[in-house]
Amino acid sequence: MINVTGPVTLRKTGLVIPGQLSLSVWEKIGTELASLTDSSTWWLADWVLYGETAYTGRYREVIERTGLGYQTLRNYAWVARRFVLPRRRAGLSFAHHAEVAALGQAEQDYWLHWAEQEGWSRNQLRKEIRASLAEREGAEARALPTRDEQGSAVEAGLRCDRSDVLEGIAMPRGSSRSIEIRLSPEQLTRCEQLATAHGLSLDDWAAEVLSAAVDELESSKMGRQTVRMVRSSSGLQPCDR
Repeated sequence: MINVTGPVTLRKTGLVIPGQLSLSVWEKIGTELASLTDSSTWWLADWVLYGETAYTGRYREVIERTGLGYQTLRNYAWVARRFVLPRRRAGLSFAHHAEVAALGQAEQDYWLHWAEQEGWSRNQLRKEIRASLAEREGAEARALPTRDEQGSAVEAGLRCDRSDVLEGIAMPRGSSRSIEIRLSPEQLTRCEQLATAHGLSLDDWAAEVLSAAVDELESSKMGRQTVRMVRSSSGLQPCDR
């Protein structure tokens, strides 16, 4: 049973408010309703997560019979999966958590801490994150060589240390091998964000980025050469050693 302050009645089709309400009571009712709405998103997300685990192969059919939007619920569940119950902050909305869900755990906690402490709205939190990212990328860009020094740019999203070196070897069609790329925690977080934005796993996304780099080298007839991956706002950029 869900109760709210004051002489109001919750019905499936609406809210019944009899008589006259004071401004303070009316405000409190609104706050409680907003909290219920936000909580219901978490409830639905956890409900879907349980179904995914307990009823693999059948839960989607059940969801569709409820009339709920499957993809919307999947998005809710993705956020919930990124925040186990003890890490969710009651003082912030589900939307706040969704805003930082693609980040690494340390960055999630950092931004949610400040959002809670400063009373940021979801939009303000988004603005602060974007401003921080722009400032960081600007500093990185100023530390980079010029475009002439960099050579031909490959438009991709992989961010690697300037010290990381990739041997530009074209693999025979149909063959495959594994490689290891060492990234800092910040670089790994950014790669995860970009992979998620493209709907890919981190491994699949990295493979596509590297494939694009090889294609660029082949098409420009540069042949076998050692290329250095440098940071830039556009992503992977090979340059001569």
